[in-house]
Amino acid sequence: MKKSDPILARIIDKVGPVKFELDDDHYEAVVGSIIFQQLAGSAAKAILNRFKQLYGGRVPSPREYLSTDVEKLRGSGLSPQKISYIKDLAERLENGTLDLKRLETLPDEEALNELDDVRGIGRWTAQMFLIFKLGRTDVLPVDDLGLRKAARKAYRLRTLPKRDRFEQLAEKWHPYSSISTFYLWKSMEKPEAPAKW
Repeated sequence: MKKSDPILARIIDKVGPVKFELDDDHYEAVVGSIIFQQLAGSAAKAILNRFKQLYGGRVPSPREYLSTDVEKLRGSGLSPQKISYIKDLAERLENGTLDLKRLETLPDEEALNELDDVRGIGRWTAQMFLIFKLGRTDVLPVDDLGLRKAARKAYRLRTLPKRDRFEQLAEKWHPYSSISTFYLWKSMEKPEAPAKW
């Protein structure tokens, strides 16, 4: 990556090495990503914690979730929309139309499409799952605002890059688009403890 893109090379040198740590609890990760959608981190964490308290401090199994009274779920702070999203996920897992472990064996696009079929999981959430849970190295979340802002700053563009322009920039990153993406995100953070992925 450093050889093919000198701008990215400077960012990699500045950020330094990153450590990859993937969590293998795929179901919990998807539930968490649904809860975190369109919320500030602190608010989402509070709701996730209250939700877990309904089940003794853990994320419920799909079956447990499906047998929980909706009012109880509302009491934890979940919106009716998110309750329905998690319900759709739980039903698919229970009836076997979705197998999160099987996604590990699928090509990126097929895995993205299977996740995208679940209500409330759009392409961006599916891409984050592939990057951070499955450790896929060549996922390019072109619609991620933070990534587009980082690219604009790094490549000194006048405006946020649109999809076509962004894909042109990223041609040099394959087959490591996910890693390039991560470094660009990190380039926008204030310096802190060593980067950890």
